[in-house]
Amino acid sequence: MDREAIEDLFAPAARVSVRRMFGGQGIFVDGIMVGLEADGVLYLKSDDVTAPAFDAEGCGPFAYGEGGKRVITSYRRMPEGAFEDPDELRRWYAMARDAAFRKARDKRPRRRAAAP
Repeated sequence: MDREAIEDLFAPAARVSVRRMFGGQGIFVDGIMVGLEADGVLYLKSDDVTAPAFDAEGCGPFAYGEGGKRVITSYRRMPEGAFEDPDELRRWYAMARDAAFRKARDKRPRRRAAAP
């Protein structure tokens, strides 16, 4: 899937940017990665909150091999219904965006309180 096809697919939900990375493409909103494309398959960001919804749809995680080990990521295959129905796309995109933004929020350095 090329960059323009991905941008067109997500147009009903959001304006995304697509960048080449790791032999695939990252899908970004406001500088935060919400999805990826690898070998023609689209994956969306998930977390503990959204993973059960992906599991219910049978949407497994993106995994790759590294150093003889299998690495399983927090990106899940995008459900088939999201390709056909703009409302479904918006719903799944919103879950991926929320998961990605929660992760980004949790990674921000916390400010320390001033010493008394």
